[in-house]
This record gives sequence, C-alpha cells and structure tokens, in this order.
Amino acid sequence: MVRASIVGGSGYVGGELLRLLLGHPEVKVVQVTSERHAGKMVHSRHPNLRDRTPLRFVGMDRLEPVDLLFLALPHGEAQKRIDCFASLAPRIVDLSADFRLKDPAAYSRWYGKEHAAPDWLGRFVYGLPELYRDEIRGARYVSGVGCNATATTLAVWPLFKSGLADPRRDLVAEVKVGSSEGGNAPSEASHHPERSHAVRSYAPVGHRHTAEVIQNLALAGDVPPVHLSVTAVDLVRGALATAHVFLREPADEKIVRRAYRRAYAEEPFVRIVAAKVGIYRMPEPKILAGSNYADVGFAVDEETRRVVAVAAIDNLMKGAAGAAVQCMNLMLGFEETLGLEFPGLHPI
Repeated sequence: MVRASIVGGSGYVGGELLRLLLGHPEVKVVQVTSERHAGKMVHSRHPNLRDRTPLRFVGMDRLEPVDLLFLALPHGEAQKRIDCFASLAPRIVDLSADFRLKDPAAYSRWYGKEHAAPDWLGRFVYGLPELYRDEIRGARYVSGVGCNATATTLAVWPLFKSGLADPRRDLVAEVKVGSSEGGNAPSEASHHPERSHAVRSYAPVGHRHTAEVIQNLALAGDVPPVHLSVTAVDLVRGALATAHVFLREPADEKIVRRAYRRAYAEEPFVRIVAAKVGIYRMPEPKILAGSNYADVGFAVDEETRRVVAVAAIDNLMKGAAGAAVQCMNLMLGFEETLGLEFPGLHPI
C-alpha cells in the first residue's frame, strides 16, 4: 500500500484529489494539509467526503515522510519549498504551474518573475500521459497540467503528430471554462450576481497556458504562432477548447479521422466524438463532470483547408486531479486506469 499525502488539500483540486485517492485500492492517504483550516475535519471543506475519512487538516510543519507527495498549493508556492518536499518523499506530483515549463526564460516571460528553483525545472516530467507516457513511467517528479492547455493540446495533437497541420499558419484556440477554474477563494469576479449567466472573455490574449501548448506541440516539430483566448461561461466544471488549424494539403474528413484514430487508438481516457447526427455529436463538458475522460472531435472545411478541432474535459479532473492520479499510476507501475473508471453522468 502506497502512503501518500496531499499538501494544500482544502481547495477544489485538493478535494477532488482526496476523493479519488480515498477510492484507490493501492493508496492510503496519510495527511492532508491546510494552514487556514488546520485541526478541522477535511469534510468541513469537502462536504461530499463526510464519513469517507476521519482525517483532519494539519499544518505543513507536521508533514511526515511518505512514499509520494501531491502538491496542490497555489502557483508559486511549491518552488519555494521543493527541497523540503523532496526530503519527505521520493516521488512528487505537483499540480501547480511551478514545474510545467522546462525553460526558465519561458517561465519568466509567461509568469512575470524569475523561478525560485530553476535547477528543478528539468527534473519534472510534464504530466500529460498522451504525449509523455514513457517519460512518466517510473519518474520521480511529475508536474501538473494546465486545464486549458490540456484541452487545447488534445484537440489539435493528432493534426500535428500526423504532419497534416501547416506550421506556417497560425493556430487560434478559444477555451470556454467553468467557474471552478478560478479556485475556491472568493473574489469580485466570482461573486454570484457577477458570475452567474456570464460569458466573459477574461483572457483574450496572453494566457499563461499558451506556453504549455507551444512546449507540447514542439514534440511534433515546428510550432506555428499560437493564439489562445479564454472565456468564462456559466458552468461550475468544464472546459471546451475550439481550435482552428490549417492544413498543409487538402484533406477530407476520412483523412482527418484517420489521424485522430491513429493518435488515440490506445488511449484509455481519450474518446473521439465526431458524429454526423445527435445532440452529442461533438464534445461537450457537461457529460464529463467527475470523469477523467477527454472527448475530442473535429469538423473539416475542405474549401479553406481548415480543421475546427474540439476537446472537452472536466477541468478539475483530466485538467488537474484526475491527470495527477493517472500519472501516479504510471509512476508506480499500477494499471493506468486504476481509480479513474467513473464515466461521468447523464443526464445532469
């Protein structure tokens, strides 16, 4: 039995991570930390876990050595204490943005400050199994994934992997996201009268997850200019990426579908959704709530050589906690799908 602890477990991602690990047959959760809520029952912050565990939040100063640490701290915090965390566990999965980018200069550009532990950037593997599975297997340190980057990358990856995408033509992607992406700390923007029924373009340019998309697509060769916009919509969970990719040569729907099938044929959590009829003929976040699946689809405009690539995920699952558990399974040699079999709900 693997002994694991969650550092920073009072937020939405920490709660999802705890929910998954409590149901994992090979993991025992030893501690969950929260500085603000130390001493309180974990179900005081995660009411769905009432009677599922007797754990109480503890402060970070009480952390004990374990087999694996999950770090679910706010961005910028893990890098300040990474040496301490590494002394407590031989394996770490960090769910923040601190170790996603390999290049310290790229981190400085996109996050507006110098990285506090640049020597650690090269030690972490990016936690997207669909692209980095071989590196994740047996790795000691794995980074989290940006939910918007995950949805965008999975939407377009088959077109770049197959060589169909033209790297000379700009990639434009719009991601629509639910309110849980903003975390559980209340703000003016999350105040219910302001957030309810909103369709708010809060990051039309310059979103930090753009850097992850660029880093991921570089695995396939030349990367086009990437333009990522993010819009808040009236959902709690969910992210829907809609990306416009231009092709090198004319291609019909059969050619594009073949590229997606080849890219994702062996992927346990990626489903191709590009049907001709039905209300769910394209990916939709609603039916993925609580699941680790990513539904991807496409439509082909042959006249302009344009593919509209679409991906839907639960941002707290495949975009965060679910991906972290999937990576843990690979790191420790477990079945990759262990503890992640829930398919989502319908209707909801």
